[in-house]
Amino acid sequence: MSGWTRLEGLAAPLPANDIDTDVIFPARYLLLLEKQGLGRYLFHGHRFGRDGSPLADFVLNRPPYDRARFLVAGANFGCGSSREHAVWALADFGIGCVIARGFGEIFAANCARNGVLALRLEDDAHAHAMAAARAGETFAVDLAARTLACGDILVPFDIDTRVRRALMQGLDEIGFTEADDMTDIARFEDQRKDRLPWLFQDIVP
Repeated sequence: MSGWTRLEGLAAPLPANDIDTDVIFPARYLLLLEKQGLGRYLFHGHRFGRDGSPLADFVLNRPPYDRARFLVAGANFGCGSSREHAVWALADFGIGCVIARGFGEIFAANCARNGVLALRLEDDAHAHAMAAARAGETFAVDLAARTLACGDILVPFDIDTRVRRALMQGLDEIGFTEADDMTDIARFEDQRKDRLPWLFQDIVP
């Protein structure tokens, strides 16, 4: 996973509240395990008709929002089940930041592990972001400065230190272990070999 510090692009407005992970990524596609290509199933029940044709009234099917890098949603986005596929599909579609008034807790954690910023904004800032998205304004988020620019407004935001590092350095849980703990792990293994050398002897058949 690649890290990033700055993300810029258009934001698609999706003002509904309580959009759950089954809407974001329908359960019938959960047998797909490869992350690449999952963007085609994002919001599948809303983006496509029964015959598979795109529905013109869904925001992500309409230019220029079909190239959106941001998604501005309502409250409690990503509630419901813990499926990580929902975040994989967003990332594969090209969404790097979801802005909402609140998130499902597990969904937000999955975002951090997969390079997507789940950015919670309070009412006034959120209302401005939604209006800017509807107006087709360019959005830019800067993790180093902890700011979101949308239209003519610059919004500072708080972000957990670990989440910020995960996004900037492209780290998941294994990545954090490799970055922070490998020296301690190697030291433990060396000490274990000294204490219990017979465990490391070759077995002669």
